[in-house]
Amino acid sequence: MDIERFLHYFARILTLLLVIPLHEAAHALVAKWCGDDTATRQGRVSLNPFDHIDPIGALLMIMTGFGWAKPVDVNPARMKHPRRDMALTALAGPVSNLIAAFAAGLVKACILATDNGMKAYLEYHITNKMTTTYSVILLMEFLMIVNIGLAVFNLIPIPPLDGFNVMRYFTGAKVDRWFYNHYREIQIGFLVFILVLNMGVIPDKYNLLLIARNKIYDGMWDILWHIPEHKWNKS
Repeated sequence: MDIERFLHYFARILTLLLVIPLHEAAHALVAKWCGDDTATRQGRVSLNPFDHIDPIGALLMIMTGFGWAKPVDVNPARMKHPRRDMALTALAGPVSNLIAAFAAGLVKACILATDNGMKAYLEYHITNKMTTTYSVILLMEFLMIVNIGLAVFNLIPIPPLDGFNVMRYFTGAKVDRWFYNHYREIQIGFLVFILVLNMGVIPDKYNLLLIARNKIYDGMWDILWHIPEHKWNKS
C-alpha cells in the first residue's frame, strides 16, 4: 500500500473516531435546544466514539468512505415546532462535517503558508518526494474530501439519511405517508445504491454526489487558499 492510499484510509479512521461523534452529538444537542432531551438522557451528547459507533456502519466507513453510526433517538412530540425542529436537528450533522472539513482545510492552508510547508509541496510536485510535512498536508486534504463527501451523502433526501428530515420541512403529510408506506423498498434501493456507488459503475462525470463534493471542496479551498497566497504574494 502506497503512502497516499494509507493516508486516505487513515483520514477515514480519524473521521470515524473524531468527526462521526461530533456529527451525532450535534444531532443530540440541537434536539435538546429544540425541546427534546431524549438523546441527551441516553448519553449521546458525547465525543466518545464508542457511544455512537455501529459496527457495520464503521466497517463501511473505513472501506468505502460512506457509513453510519447508531441512530440518535429523537421525539418530535417534545419539540416546540416539530417539522422545523426535526429539519434543524437533521441538518446539524452534515453542518458538523462541513465545519470539520473547513478546519482541516485551514490547517492545510496554514502549513502551506510556512516556508517548510511550501518547500514540501514543491518537492512533492517537482520530484515526487514525500516528506512528513507533505504527508500532513495530504492527510488534511483527505479529511476535507471525506467530510465533504459525508455531508453531501447525508443530505440525500431519503430515509434514514438526514436529508429526508430536511426535505420534510418543505413537504407535507402526503409525502410522509408515501415514504413510510414504501420504507422497505426504499431501504433495499438504498443498499443497492451504496453498492453501485462503490463499484465504480457510475462514471465520474455522471456521479452527482462526486460532482457536488468536488464543487464544495473547490469553493472551500478557493476561500482558504487566500491564506498561503497572501503570504507568498507579500514575499
